[in-house]
Amino acid sequence: MSRQAALETGLAEARRLITRGRRILAFTGAGVSTPSGIPDFRSPGGVWSRFQPVTLQEFMVSEEARRRYWEMRRLMWPDFARARPNVVHEALARLEGAGRLLGVVTQNIDGLHQLAGSRNVVELHGTNRRVECMGCHRESDMDQVQGGLTEGAAPRCTHCGGPLKAATISFGQALKPDVVRRAFALALSCDVLLALGSSLVVHPAAALPEAAASGGAKLILVNRDDTPLDHLATVLIHGRLEDVVPAVLADS
Repeated sequence: MSRQAALETGLAEARRLITRGRRILAFTGAGVSTPSGIPDFRSPGGVWSRFQPVTLQEFMVSEEARRRYWEMRRLMWPDFARARPNVVHEALARLEGAGRLLGVVTQNIDGLHQLAGSRNVVELHGTNRRVECMGCHRESDMDQVQGGLTEGAAPRCTHCGGPLKAATISFGQALKPDVVRRAFALALSCDVLLALGSSLVVHPAAALPEAAASGGAKLILVNRDDTPLDHLATVLIHGRLEDVVPAVLADS
């Protein structure tokens, strides 16, 4: 079978599963947002190849580490600020609006699902659109902090003086238990899981497709590259998400 024929077969089977699905869940990774101009973290040329990540422990004890952390955020912010939802975000929002999608569980921190109109979004790794004080835990908008951010600065809370950090999960920081519970509850309740643009190597997020499959859900896996969970897929499609996802969801 040619590559094109295999793609058409996969698209047809995916459409069939989506049509029959009654409790569809989307699980999204960095590949969903890269067409919007959001750089990914792990691939060659990604964020971690250009910046040394700052662990939570380093952030909490070292002013120099906090300055490095915020310099990375300052340089990355223009990409986030100008990014807009793409056809994948929009197709998932329409599916939810039609009452067909339980929600979206995402590894992404860019907030583009919400900007596209998705309402039930579980952000496993937090959001880069908010800032949290590590002292009093007050939150504020990232754009307010970025607006006053200068090179070499490490901003502090105006209420308690504690260090400010993006409301994202850093290296060495545990995921919030209530967020993880919500995500796995959705995975265990769905009958079709759309796994989109994730390398499926970061845990515990990567265990979500396994949990869905163990509950009897059909797994549609769409990604540019191979993943460790390809063998679990009912339908496996390697291709550009911005081409594949609208084609799969066009009639849903």
